[in-house]
Amino acid sequence: MTGSPLANPGATRALLEAYGLATKHSLGQNFLVNNHVIEKIMDLAELGREDRVLEVGPGIGTLTLALLADAGHVVSVEMDRELEPVLSAHSAAHPNFSYIMGDALRVTPGQIADAVGGEPDVLVANLPYNVAATVILRYLQEVPSLRRLVVMVQAEVADRICAGPGSRTYGAYTAKLALLARVTGRFEVGPGNFMPPPHVDSAVVRIDRDPIVNAAHVAEVSTVIDAAFAQRRKTIRNSMAASGFSRDALDAAFAETGIQPTCRAETLAPADFVRLAGALSEIASN
Repeated sequence: MTGSPLANPGATRALLEAYGLATKHSLGQNFLVNNHVIEKIMDLAELGREDRVLEVGPGIGTLTLALLADAGHVVSVEMDRELEPVLSAHSAAHPNFSYIMGDALRVTPGQIADAVGGEPDVLVANLPYNVAATVILRYLQEVPSLRRLVVMVQAEVADRICAGPGSRTYGAYTAKLALLARVTGRFEVGPGNFMPPPHVDSAVVRIDRDPIVNAAHVAEVSTVIDAAFAQRRKTIRNSMAASGFSRDALDAAFAETGIQPTCRAETLAPADFVRLAGALSEIASN
């Protein structure tokens, strides 16, 4: 099992002191100090020497060092400039490590490919919780080479990612994610595994790319999903009409797909939205 020499309170504290660093609550910094959690993440990631790994929010490099032991190359994207000396030291010690200082939501796929020496295959990260949901969906949409994501997120976000139709946590985000991928693993991580302990529970989720729609149609289906969930308490017909869809086109599409116009969006499976978007597109082109 691959672990990390930094995944314990003593090593983390010593490194922070050596570099004169403190955790920044504004950036969601909580350092993982349990090596068993790192080992479980690595088991889910199933990395090989051929893999190019993307990591978002490496912090002081606790998970990074475990990734470097198994992967061919790791590129990490870090927003906190004060952590650059630590990442620079890791880079000097590990020729298969590179990093980009910047906002993960602004770094381009091209910059990542340049840094990692090709398209990344896997994203493994203890994500900053304030941007985790956005990062996951954005990278699935914009970096088609990613075949797997293993991410630590707030348990509440994990619930949304894993939700099924009809459940309270199932929403537009869940349905849009399911267009591209499916959840294949999850385990819980309590606050006591971090320094300092966060005020929320966490979970690690493995997401494997498994699209149910052609990449060219993802944006079109996503628009239908957003309109359907725009007003959750309304029927799907009324919610979508309020978002600008023609009632006549909607009625024709519902008739064609067999979807009840009086149902609510959260009762529909992702594949239903694909069928509805297809029917609406066909009606619009006639």
